[in-house]
Amino acid sequence: MSTVLYITSNPKSEKDSYSLKVGREFLNAYKIKNPGDNIFEIDTFKAGVPLIDKDVLKGWSRMASGTSFGVLTTDEQQKIKKIDKFTDQFIAADKYIFVTPMWNFTVPAMMKAYIDTICIVNRTFKYTQNGAEGLLKGKKAVHIQASGGVYSEGPAKDFEMGNRYIKSICMFLGITFDGSIFIEGIQADPNKANEILQGATDLAVKTAETF
Repeated sequence: MSTVLYITSNPKSEKDSYSLKVGREFLNAYKIKNPGDNIFEIDTFKAGVPLIDKDVLKGWSRMASGTSFGVLTTDEQQKIKKIDKFTDQFIAADKYIFVTPMWNFTVPAMMKAYIDTICIVNRTFKYTQNGAEGLLKGKKAVHIQASGGVYSEGPAKDFEMGNRYIKSICMFLGITFDGSIFIEGIQADPNKANEILQGATDLAVKTAETF
């Protein structure tokens, strides 16, 4: 039995979002194949993801210098506790499903904020004489991304930084990146919207069966 995090970043409703529609089909197919798994859904726009701000940085710095957590200010304690909660949850999971739209070539800001809570030195990665080393080996992830144009291939490929970012973070943390599912080009060719959505949904269901 595995613990799975289904991590989304889209303020739209599921019926109005291509990424969330395909993500839900992936998750439903996964549940059929893995009925005993524990699945936790994280909507980064609703989960109260904290930002790394001056309170967090100051609190971390004070703790690194030997100050006990209990001596930190109330704001420092509360924000660091929130970050620790997301970090602990991420470490405890075995599989990750990231679902995002592409905004300005990358992921939404709230997904970036969430990523900041899971990239914690000596928790999810460490520094060695040979460079950084991920501490989450043996886990795996998949990314589902929607975009109005086509960016996974072709002349606009260099602009695609959302999927590359998620993939890079996973590799940095030692997580096996199990693949990408793109829903792309619907705005560029609206007449093919249903075809594009169906193709991505079919791939999502197929990928979920072996994830």
